[in-house]
Amino acid sequence: KLDLRFYDAQHQKANVVAEAYKNFNDKTATLKKKLSSLIRDLPESTSSPTGDNVLSTALPDYCETDMDLSDVEDKLASSHNSVGVTKILANTNMMSGKLRMGMIGGGPGAFIGYVHRLVACMDGEIELVCGAFSSHPSKSEEMGQKLNLPSNRVYSSYLEMIEKESKLAENERMNFVSIVTPNHLHFDPACKALEHGFDVVLDKPMTFSFDQALKLKQILAEHSPKRTFCLTHTYTGYPMVKQARQMILAKQFGKIRKVYVEYPQAWLSTNVDNKQAQWRTDPQQSGLSGCMGDIGTHAFNLAEYISGLKVTQVSADLNTVVDGRKLDDDGSVLLKFDNGASGVLFASQICAGEENNVKIRVYGELGGIEWQQQDANSLMVKWLNKPTEIYRTGGGYLSTYATHNTRIPSGHPEGYLEAFANHYRNFALTVKAKHRGENATEEWLDFPGIEDGIRGMLFIEKCVENSQNNKEKWTPLMNV
Repeated sequence: KLDLRFYDAQHQKANVVAEAYKNFNDKTATLKKKLSSLIRDLPESTSSPTGDNVLSTALPDYCETDMDLSDVEDKLASSHNSVGVTKILANTNMMSGKLRMGMIGGGPGAFIGYVHRLVACMDGEIELVCGAFSSHPSKSEEMGQKLNLPSNRVYSSYLEMIEKESKLAENERMNFVSIVTPNHLHFDPACKALEHGFDVVLDKPMTFSFDQALKLKQILAEHSPKRTFCLTHTYTGYPMVKQARQMILAKQFGKIRKVYVEYPQAWLSTNVDNKQAQWRTDPQQSGLSGCMGDIGTHAFNLAEYISGLKVTQVSADLNTVVDGRKLDDDGSVLLKFDNGASGVLFASQICAGEENNVKIRVYGELGGIEWQQQDANSLMVKWLNKPTEIYRTGGGYLSTYATHNTRIPSGHPEGYLEAFANHYRNFALTVKAKHRGENATEEWLDFPGIEDGIRGMLFIEKCVENSQNNKEKWTPLMNV
């Protein structure tokens, strides 16, 4: 019996190895086909100094033999065909490897920069290769050393980084830039990156003003469809948020009638004197609004995403509670939606005792949903004529949008970092699909983009406008 058990164990191991080898061969065959397609797309003039076309010198060897990928790279490189070969190798590496990320902002003491670096690399789709981490060169250098980056890939300004990275070989330069600066430094770096051929991930709110948002949209349109843009509204990355949206879009609750969304915080209940508080309460860096721009836009984005509706009118009451503060730290907004539904949005940073429990309830004719970040793995589904149900992350009954954004079996908590990482992963999968000449799946494309940024900036502007206007109860949001 012992001998048989030993034999069975060895047999199982052999099967595992055989399966792994088969999977490796399948992936290798796929890479060969992609490389073949890329080489076939080369112009006929693409040739080595001897006059031999790359197609005839390298492709047959690679496609018809067991030559390793690194061997064909060496063979192509030795032909000295600079432009075409460099593009082939860059695209091939991107399809099979990691996207290379550059970062603007996120220097010493920057909370959100650390989060972006952590979540971007979570799924093995992205690696950080360069950065301009501060407007102070010494601080940027300090951050680069902490991150073990080569000194020649740590820059003293974002202008220097974008300019120098654009001149590197395609298989070396960054593929996209992540911008994690205060609001007043969102617009110009994003524009410069797009104009130099780089994709962009941008922290919210999208820009300093609504006018800048419109201009950024125009610049992105000029470089589409090649360029990909992601805006990091974290909370729409949660699996159960995506599940709620899919159930509402499927009309399971009938016509939507009411939306309640809230985001209470406590951290600005007193005069806080740190880097994060200083720029968020400074009109020169934050923009027209403090609280409503910082976290109110998250609540607004969540309400439109889950409901599938657009806000058409707002009636806002913005308050500055803490003495001496120049921007709002509290606010409530009545909402009107494009299907006739009404809603209430509450965002405040002076709610003593609160943390970051974003919460939303949406009600239709037949039922509704309730979700909150403090129990992010649960979605409460309420029905008019039957008992309430609780849907859980990882369940086999969930939509493909929820399961695609779930990493581990049910019962293991997934939280803020995983939701944030979902946006980076879907962005990376979309960029890679574009470079392969393939269509990204609908699940991959489900991350916030330029339109979400436009809507958010319009919301801020109209809330401030309405709050300062004592004569009109409602201010319309134009259709953009």
